[in-house]
Amino acid sequence: MSSSTPPFATHALAVPGGHVLSVQEFGRPDGMPAVLLHGGPGSGCTPLLRSVFDAPHWRIVCPDQRGAGASRPRGGIERNTTEDLIADLRRIREQLGIERWVVVGGSWGATLALAYAAAEPQAVAALLLRASFLARAEDIEAFFGELSLRQLAADLESPDAPTRDAAALAWWRREQQLAGTRAAEPHGEALAAQVDRLRVQAHYLRHGCWLQAPTLLERCEAVPRVPTHLIHADNDRICPPEGAGLLQRRLPGATLQWISDAGHDAAHPAMLAAMRAALSNHARSGRFTP
Repeated sequence: MSSSTPPFATHALAVPGGHVLSVQEFGRPDGMPAVLLHGGPGSGCTPLLRSVFDAPHWRIVCPDQRGAGASRPRGGIERNTTEDLIADLRRIREQLGIERWVVVGGSWGATLALAYAAAEPQAVAALLLRASFLARAEDIEAFFGELSLRQLAADLESPDAPTRDAAALAWWRREQQLAGTRAAEPHGEALAAQVDRLRVQAHYLRHGCWLQAPTLLERCEAVPRVPTHLIHADNDRICPPEGAGLLQRRLPGATLQWISDAGHDAAHPAMLAAMRAALSNHARSGRFTP
């Protein structure tokens, strides 16, 4: 799907806690329903993420999670937990009149997809998970290295703008280093958006994403036995590849596809090709693999 394709519907959904969710629909109204879960937390749904869909076959629901993207308040962390996001997905599905949908997520979006599938198994037709993140304490600690999550979280909440900006840049540089990407360093409004994005992400990571008891792996027992395909780069330094193998063993019938040397870059050509092929296969046959 072209990044310039306009949505056929846009919704502003007020949810408990003072949040208003931005939800856009792409493709066609009578297409196969799919919900696209962005990463972060806090990053928002982007044209890149939805570009892997062949629009004529799909009804693609793209919600910006609480505090993220065009949802308001941007960067809001009050009443913003994993359980809140799961409840929001239920509200969105019911408002749009969708009985079951294919759930597609990458990085934190894959984490949320699994937590949602465990909580709402009757609503999930299939799962496509890119760069799955288990949200274990060791995964979170490995990401920050010598940086202090506690200090970064405090600085991102500081009333002093230079302090917030410095924390966001330190985090952003660490993320770029691990992801192996070379984006231009953010300034101005782009940096302000990073501050808000990372405030949400720090809020989640400080709380273990509310996935410590039960853990995400333990929740897999409740995930429905639907077509499930995991795609993971063998050198991902943000979402450890070990996690994909652990998930496959916990999800009977799940398939796991390794991508060579793509890191954590959702825009890597091999990663985009794998996602597009999986969704094309599923649209034709109901299976992600040929």
